[in-house]
Amino acid sequence: MTQAAGGATVIVIPQPTLNGPLHVGHLSGPFIAADIASRAARGRGERVFTLAGVDVHPNFVMAKADNRGVDVHEMVADYRSQIQVAFDLARIGYDTFLDPEQPAFERAINLMLNQMLDTGSLEMREMVLHQCADCGRTLHHAYVVGKCPHCGSGANGLSCEPCGGFTSASTLIQPSCARCGGDPQPMVATVPVLRLENHREQLIAEWTKAELPARVRSVIGQYLTVPLPDYPVAYPTDWGIEGTGALSGLRIDFPAELGLSYLYGPASALDPSADSLADWVAVWQQQFSGLWHFNGIDNAFYFAVLYPAVFAAAGIPEPKMRGATVNELFLLEGLKFSSSRNHALWANEFLASEDPELVRLFLSWHRPDRYETNFTDESFRAFSSYVRPLLDGTFAGAGLPAQLAAGELERAEQSLQLTNLDPAMALRCLLGALSSGHGYDSVALTALTGRPAGR
Repeated sequence: MTQAAGGATVIVIPQPTLNGPLHVGHLSGPFIAADIASRAARGRGERVFTLAGVDVHPNFVMAKADNRGVDVHEMVADYRSQIQVAFDLARIGYDTFLDPEQPAFERAINLMLNQMLDTGSLEMREMVLHQCADCGRTLHHAYVVGKCPHCGSGANGLSCEPCGGFTSASTLIQPSCARCGGDPQPMVATVPVLRLENHREQLIAEWTKAELPARVRSVIGQYLTVPLPDYPVAYPTDWGIEGTGALSGLRIDFPAELGLSYLYGPASALDPSADSLADWVAVWQQQFSGLWHFNGIDNAFYFAVLYPAVFAAAGIPEPKMRGATVNELFLLEGLKFSSSRNHALWANEFLASEDPELVRLFLSWHRPDRYETNFTDESFRAFSSYVRPLLDGTFAGAGLPAQLAAGELERAEQSLQLTNLDPAMALRCLLGALSSGHGYDSVALTALTGRPAGR
């Protein structure tokens, strides 16, 4: 087997939550960027393994079904279909697509957690949780709202969207039930707990070695001088993978499930015969050199703190996080995307009526990588009118001087490195080169458009 030092880098396309379709704001963030990075890396001859999937088990899914008054399983199937269409039309490729509703996946997650309990890397113990005094729901993730303890913004019991900080029913200011507005009531439950503080040394090594944007480091900075939280990896609740063995009667926490899926997914794809936590860890160690996340800033605690701790608790003995590429919000005509206000541009519908190459290129050009950017139909039409002739080789305007094209192509290629990935910069430089007739056989063009190499 190939040793890890020469192994593949796992590129994680985040699994979209099945509480709605993808909109172009999602595409402009982690989804197209992760695909571009994967294609560019392969074009350079590097080994990468791209992991994708869907996220069925956040209680945001159940909350959406309750709000709509529909069967949750029918809703999940509908949104899954729309998301898969969007992936296909946007030319988002992957090596493995994880389906968390498959029995093999559910069995693997349960097996890993039960084996981690057997080894003592997780512990079953009593923990003070909260339930709604009125409707009785366990208040976690989507079921609880309040104010962020770090920045004071409105937040749910998962994370704060503006600052990326970790939030829970225990840490939110003025928490209440998101369903009925009831007050939190303490309850004691025996749950499996991951003591993040036990892995501080390895986490610090992860943070020191990984390529992380300043916004992510600001989230990490909250935990450099205070204890890391004890994290329950299963709850007495109504949605999620049903626990087995020592976890019977509980539902597995979906971020813990995601962390384990990044271990299980690549390993099981390369060695389908692997059938235990030790097997999957061994395959990971032998075949993969590290992992790179693409995500929104609101998930920073999870990919920078929780998932590395899950890897450590599972038996991965050294840092594996190589870095993260994050994005800010993408607005629609000056306002935040909102399905409740029907203010959205759904990816599957938009891509079905527009040229996917131009959509990918425009969303790369206008990507909200370091600050909020804004989609307008007027700007998309103007961009398309200018760029299509460049792609077709029919541009009749004054092109970039040939003596500058090589330098622009070099900058485009450099902007597609995993470190400091910048699709917007790469595209600006590529367009300049194309305007003078250069760059049609470049790695940058095939990566940015998603077209087959050599077309």
